[in-house]
Amino acid sequence: MRPELEHLQQLEQHLLGHPTPTEKVLWQAQLQLDPALAADVTLQQHLYQGLLLAGRRQLRQELDDIHAQLYRPRRTWLRKAVARLHQALRPTRR
Repeated sequence: MRPELEHLQQLEQHLLGHPTPTEKVLWQAQLQLDPALAADVTLQQHLYQGLLLAGRRQLRQELDDIHAQLYRPRRTWLRKAVARLHQALRPTRR
């Protein structure tokens, strides 16, 4: 595997996985010793937060669309038909 992918896999494993207490201590030591790693971790956390927010916005939009479809005024064709029927049944003036 390419080194960049291994690095990303390591980040994800520690950010999304369930490291053991020993792994957590080693990870914290690595973060203290390697400022580039700490910056990568911060960037990756911001990316995860952005993806989470984007997913929430998309879900909210989809729910709003579903709500609009379910609760929009229905039977407009029926209302129009009744109105035309009323017009047709009105006595015409001569």
